[in-house]
Amino acid sequence: MHSEHPFPSEGHPAPAPSADRAVAQGPVAGIAAPVSADAAVPESTALSLRGLRKSFDGTEVVHELSLDVPRGSFYGIVGPNGAGKTTTLSMATGLLRPDGGTAHVLGHDMWAVPEQAKARLGVLADGLRTFDRLTGRELLTYVGLVRGMEPAVVEERMESLLTALDLAGEDGKLVVDYSAGMTKKILLACALLHAPRLLVLDEPLEAVDPVSAQVIRKILTAYVDGGGTVVLSSHVMELVEGLCSHVAIIARGELLADGTLDQVRQGGSLVQTFIDLVGGGDVAEGSLAWLES
Repeated sequence: MHSEHPFPSEGHPAPAPSADRAVAQGPVAGIAAPVSADAAVPESTALSLRGLRKSFDGTEVVHELSLDVPRGSFYGIVGPNGAGKTTTLSMATGLLRPDGGTAHVLGHDMWAVPEQAKARLGVLADGLRTFDRLTGRELLTYVGLVRGMEPAVVEERMESLLTALDLAGEDGKLVVDYSAGMTKKILLACALLHAPRLLVLDEPLEAVDPVSAQVIRKILTAYVDGGGTVVLSSHVMELVEGLCSHVAIIARGELLADGTLDQVRQGGSLVQTFIDLVGGGDVAEGSLAWLES
């Protein structure tokens, strides 16, 4: 979604060159060494998480998670259902207060200086409600003006985004009446409107038709080529392999591997690396024999 707690825009710092994480030869070759929770935030980092923890009803679901996302990278975060991906990204983007740890957006502490951090951030959060009793144009106008953008700039960018995302012909239709795919696209437009330097997208292509998905891929790829950074959470390994330069695998609230795509998959496929690290994928022989004719 768009940044759910928007703040007036500030000047965006110039993006620094991409930097790869150092990789240690651990029990599984190519698995990145953990980031210390006390380590300083590198200038080459767009998003830095240090020791994030979160519990629900006494059960800790994210355990001291630390991660650095290089500036200028297209960064994929993958994990099984219930792995803690959405909780982690919610804490990183100011939507959920962590029980411990820090999150920095382009060097700005999300919880100490939220206005500065959120001004540089665009967010599409999966399943979070928005002002859906507005039309698409009204929603984009609202988001832009709340962020302190000039009305003329909002209008110009809104027209470009609506045209690019094939929503220009939906005048008069309320967002509540949009299809799931259209809703995803208008919320992506909200996240892009203020030209942030970091985008955090939770399942951005879920429920989006193939044509629109291809358009979104091209928009995001051009955004990264222009110096922006994308953090994308997805269950679809093929999507991450096709788009991302870097990847992290999270399971049971812990970081299992991270680094460049090639470092993590070690010459094989991301799917196989994921299964090797997370486990599972087998069905006991004969357990579903009743399905066989």
